[in-house]
Amino acid sequence: MKPARVLDASVLAAWCFREPRASEALAKLQDSDLYAPTLLAYELTSIARKKAAADPQKLGLLTEALQIALALPIHWIEVDHTAVLRLAVAVNLTTYDASYLYLAQLLGTSLATFDQRLAQAARKLR
Repeated sequence: MKPARVLDASVLAAWCFREPRASEALAKLQDSDLYAPTLLAYELTSIARKKAAADPQKLGLLTEALQIALALPIHWIEVDHTAVLRLAVAVNLTTYDASYLYLAQLLGTSLATFDQRLAQAARKLR
């Protein structure tokens, strides 16, 4: 049985858009049962849009990378937004970041992130 892991946009974007930490991201993705709030798809699409705006010639490659990433076997879960709000206020995170933390807490599993503030908040709540 593979360990469950909540995945955030920083890790998935690093892998799918071949960012400098892509190898590290792949290590976090492999051999894990992946979970994410539905928000992840929107965040990843937004990252692709920003990259396309910076380099319009890469739109095709970015679109393909986005499609591949969104086709991964990720368990998409809708979060309880009022609980996310409470958590965001309690740990001083954006509601976006708190969505990932909320899901990791709900599932009792680890959080795969490159976001230092988010990782620090997750460590404090263990």
